[in-house]
Amino acid sequence: MRRSGTRSARRRELERLAASALLAVTSGCASSNPLDPPDGEPAAAPLPYASSVVSFEPGDEAGFGENDLPEVVLGPPHGGGTEAGSLDVLSLGKGGSIVLAFEPYAIVDGEGVDLVVFENAFWPGGDPSAVFAEPGEVSVSEDGEAWHAFPCDAAGDGEGHFAGCAGVTPTQKYDAKSLVPLDAAASGGDAFDLAELGLERVRFVKIRDRSNAGAAPSAGFDLDAVGIARAERTDAEP
Repeated sequence: MRRSGTRSARRRELERLAASALLAVTSGCASSNPLDPPDGEPAAAPLPYASSVVSFEPGDEAGFGENDLPEVVLGPPHGGGTEAGSLDVLSLGKGGSIVLAFEPYAIVDGEGVDLVVFENAFWPGGDPSAVFAEPGEVSVSEDGEAWHAFPCDAAGDGEGHFAGCAGVTPTQKYDAKSLVPLDAAASGGDAFDLAELGLERVRFVKIRDRSNAGAAPSAGFDLDAVGIARAERTDAEP
């Protein structure tokens, strides 16, 4: 069970910084797509993160970050480490969900981690067992129609563990351009392996809030980004 004081303090902090966070995001984006190169620089391979929002179905008391869609959930995350959750996020709301695509990449099964989901979980007082988690269920699909969900223990064990869920592991500060392929040990975030579902390749990721927590406009899972550790180009010539 969450401590109401922790939730209230966090909500006040979100409200206090929301205006400045919006200004920082909008003024810092020279391009509408964060994966595009800066003006005057040669094009490079896009970083392996979500590149578009296919759909967003906000749950009750969502709202935080919606004005910055889709950019707020595209590209690399804005981690603050174990004791500071990012404000560059989209609150899904209670039971809300979002579907992301990754063109020009697909996610393929390899050895170990294949994709990483970044939320703004943090450790109050530096205590991992007291993690401020807002669990989310992660599903994947090849065609956007048939979905396969990773089992998610949204109730947790009371010791800071929510097996199979996203929204639990803090996002670290890191250089996204240098960390390719993505290494969850360095980036933080919650790691997922397609082999657990018996899948070899997917193109879409869905995240659904399972926390049912919070108050407007920042309820539910707070999505920062989704990255690919094992990527395959879908636009490669045969």
